[in-house]
Amino acid sequence: MDFYFTREQELLRKSAREFAEEIVAPRVEEMEKNDASPLDLYSAMGEAGFLGVLVPREYGGAGLGTLASMLIVEEIAKVSAAMAMSLQCLYLGTAALVQSGSVYLKEKYLPGLAKGTYLAMGALTEPTGGSDPASMNTAAVREGDCWVINGRKCFITNNRVGNAAWVVARTKEEPRKEFTAFFVDKTMPGFRAGRMEEKIGFRGCENGELILQNCRVPHENILGEEGKGLAVAMRAVSQAGRIGVTGVSLGIMQAALDAAVRFANQRVLYGKPIANLQAIQFKIADMYNLLQASRMLGYRAAWLVDQGAANDADAACCKSFATESALKVTVTAVEIMGGYGCLKEYQAERYLRDAQMLSASAGTTDIMKLIVARSALSGK
Repeated sequence: MDFYFTREQELLRKSAREFAEEIVAPRVEEMEKNDASPLDLYSAMGEAGFLGVLVPREYGGAGLGTLASMLIVEEIAKVSAAMAMSLQCLYLGTAALVQSGSVYLKEKYLPGLAKGTYLAMGALTEPTGGSDPASMNTAAVREGDCWVINGRKCFITNNRVGNAAWVVARTKEEPRKEFTAFFVDKTMPGFRAGRMEEKIGFRGCENGELILQNCRVPHENILGEEGKGLAVAMRAVSQAGRIGVTGVSLGIMQAALDAAVRFANQRVLYGKPIANLQAIQFKIADMYNLLQASRMLGYRAAWLVDQGAANDADAACCKSFATESALKVTVTAVEIMGGYGCLKEYQAERYLRDAQMLSASAGTTDIMKLIVARSALSGK
């Protein structure tokens, strides 16, 4: 078992850390106030090579894989969980095309996705519920060489900044429902952003509706096979979305731990830093343990994806554990800082608000536990 990163991964992680500290950090206050994504950061991420990490080299990307993408997300999340969530959702949009796209679609879109010309979303969830994708109302009807899609997706990250998306729609009703995944871009009429959501956390990570109104999509823009769209979507959500959310969780936990340690060493009570108090030390130890356990689960799940050996239970396990741990760690950070933990100046309250957003992302915690339980009960 080798727990060391490759030289290339270490350099990428260092580059992401510097990018976060030098380029993203100065924009966080603005993002918190305006709840808007700075568009120039996406171009900067493209120029830095971050957007092409999942894209194979033959299509203009780096082809470094899932673990590399997770390391980037984690480093950026230490500074801005909102920008990290936005980035990991771009990876989700790219992953479905890498995994299930035809050569035609890969040649058409992947070079642009690597550069940032295209910013792709994943569009599955509807008001009927993300945990029950088979109940979706979005439908596609074949008309010659095109499909006409009508529907409304909700809780779509990057719905306004994105200009492409994979979209799942119902393509057959009888004798049983079938769903197909399409890759759509904004040059196709009828593809637009809808209302924006007002959130307690992830301020600056735009999220809202994606509307398809008589949107005509060429038949060759189908991802995978016709009628197999749910499998295409769930593979991307499992292997990119859930592992990406884990990466965001890791960054938030590290930032919260760092803030708590810094405060405990500086805050003096009874003539000495509160870091000397055993009660504070126990809290710090609990935070550290949860972070390290989450890292091991997350890194292993990402590595398994890169080895072609991943299963849904690995991703569900790391996602549910890391997101629950992030909430515990951020609550503890606020407790250690007392009244100061509730002040925006000290940022711990932002870490807590962001952590509260994680459990429902890429599948709720309860759904993750069902996936893990089914795997365990089947003996796999």
